[in-house]
Amino acid sequence: MDTSNPAVFVNGGLLHMYVGRQVWTVIQVIQSDTGGLTGKSTDDHQLVVKGSQPTFPLTTFVEVIGIADSDRFIRAEMWTNFGNTFVAFCFKEFLGALTMPFN
Repeated sequence: MDTSNPAVFVNGGLLHMYVGRQVWTVIQVIQSDTGGLTGKSTDDHQLVVKGSQPTFPLTTFVEVIGIADSDRFIRAEMWTNFGNTFVAFCFKEFLGALTMPFN
Protein backbone atom coordinates (compact mmCIF):
# COMPACT_ATOMS: atom_id res chain seq x y z
CA MET A 1 0.00 0.00 0.00
CA ASP A 2 1.35 3.41 -0.98
CA THR A 3 1.07 5.72 2.05
CA SER A 4 2.99 8.61 0.48
CA ASN A 5 -0.15 10.00 -1.19
CA PRO A 6 -3.23 8.85 0.77
CA ALA A 7 -6.72 9.15 -0.64
CA VAL A 8 -8.76 12.12 0.59
CA PHE A 9 -12.25 11.49 2.04
CA VAL A 10 -14.75 13.42 -0.11
CA ASN A 11 -18.42 13.79 -0.91
CA GLY A 12 -19.87 15.35 -4.05
CA GLY A 13 -19.51 18.91 -2.77
CA LEU A 14 -15.80 18.50 -1.99
CA LEU A 15 -14.80 16.58 -5.13
CA HIS A 16 -13.95 19.71 -7.17
CA MET A 17 -11.19 20.57 -4.69
CA TYR A 18 -9.31 17.33 -5.41
CA VAL A 19 -9.37 16.97 -9.21
CA GLY A 20 -6.35 14.94 -10.26
CA ARG A 21 -5.88 13.48 -6.77
CA GLN A 22 -6.80 10.15 -5.26
CA VAL A 23 -10.14 10.33 -3.44
CA TRP A 24 -12.18 7.99 -1.28
CA THR A 25 -15.98 8.15 -1.02
CA VAL A 26 -19.17 6.17 -0.51
CA ILE A 27 -22.00 6.44 -3.02
CA GLN A 28 -25.47 5.02 -3.47
CA VAL A 29 -25.70 3.16 -6.78
CA ILE A 30 -28.45 4.51 -9.06
CA GLN A 31 -27.49 2.82 -12.32
CA SER A 32 -24.60 0.62 -13.40
CA ASP A 33 -23.29 -0.85 -16.63
CA THR A 34 -20.02 -2.32 -17.90
CA GLY A 35 -18.34 1.11 -18.24
CA GLY A 36 -19.09 2.36 -14.75
CA LEU A 37 -21.94 3.58 -12.62
CA THR A 38 -24.00 6.60 -11.74
CA GLY A 39 -24.58 7.20 -8.07
CA LYS A 40 -25.59 9.67 -5.42
CA SER A 41 -23.04 10.98 -2.95
CA THR A 42 -23.84 11.32 0.75
CA ASP A 43 -24.65 15.00 0.18
CA ASP A 44 -26.99 14.23 -2.76
CA HIS A 45 -24.68 15.14 -5.65
CA GLN A 46 -24.86 12.89 -8.70
CA LEU A 47 -21.48 11.33 -9.49
CA VAL A 48 -20.27 9.10 -12.30
CA VAL A 49 -17.67 6.47 -11.50
CA LYS A 50 -15.82 5.21 -14.57
CA GLY A 51 -13.85 2.03 -14.91
CA SER A 52 -14.44 -1.68 -15.01
CA GLN A 53 -16.60 -2.84 -12.18
CA PRO A 54 -15.53 -5.70 -9.97
CA THR A 55 -16.58 -9.23 -10.84
CA PHE A 56 -18.87 -9.43 -7.80
CA PRO A 57 -22.37 -7.87 -7.87
CA LEU A 58 -22.52 -4.39 -6.37
CA THR A 59 -24.68 -3.64 -3.34
CA THR A 60 -26.77 -0.47 -2.95
CA PHE A 61 -23.86 1.41 -1.37
CA VAL A 62 -20.26 1.14 -2.54
CA GLU A 63 -16.98 2.59 -1.40
CA VAL A 64 -14.85 3.89 -4.26
CA ILE A 65 -11.19 4.83 -4.23
CA GLY A 66 -9.93 6.44 -7.39
CA ILE A 67 -8.76 9.58 -9.16
CA ALA A 68 -11.11 12.58 -9.35
CA ASP A 69 -11.31 13.49 -13.05
CA SER A 70 -13.65 16.45 -12.48
CA ASP A 71 -16.26 17.69 -10.01
CA ARG A 72 -18.59 14.85 -11.16
CA PHE A 73 -16.33 12.02 -12.34
CA ILE A 74 -14.11 9.54 -10.52
CA ARG A 75 -11.89 7.00 -12.29
CA ALA A 76 -12.17 3.98 -9.98
CA GLU A 77 -9.12 2.04 -8.84
CA MET A 78 -10.83 0.02 -6.10
CA TRP A 79 -14.47 -0.84 -5.31
CA THR A 80 -15.81 -2.26 -2.05
CA ASN A 81 -19.39 -3.21 -1.28
CA PHE A 82 -20.79 -1.32 1.70
CA GLY A 83 -24.09 -3.22 1.90
CA ASN A 84 -27.68 -2.24 1.26
CA THR A 85 -28.05 0.16 4.19
CA PHE A 86 -25.74 3.03 5.08
CA VAL A 87 -26.18 6.04 7.36
CA ALA A 88 -25.17 8.78 4.94
CA PHE A 89 -25.83 11.45 7.57
CA CYS A 90 -22.96 10.16 9.73
CA PHE A 91 -20.55 10.14 6.78
CA LYS A 92 -21.60 13.69 5.86
CA GLU A 93 -21.11 14.87 9.45
CA PHE A 94 -17.72 13.17 9.61
CA LEU A 95 -16.60 15.01 6.47
CA GLY A 96 -17.91 18.27 7.90
CA ALA A 97 -15.83 17.77 11.02
CA LEU A 98 -12.73 17.12 8.91
CA THR A 99 -13.09 20.41 7.04
CA MET A 100 -13.57 22.56 10.15
CA PRO A 101 -10.51 24.58 11.22
CA PHE A 102 -8.71 23.47 14.37
CA ASN A 103 -8.69 25.97 17.23
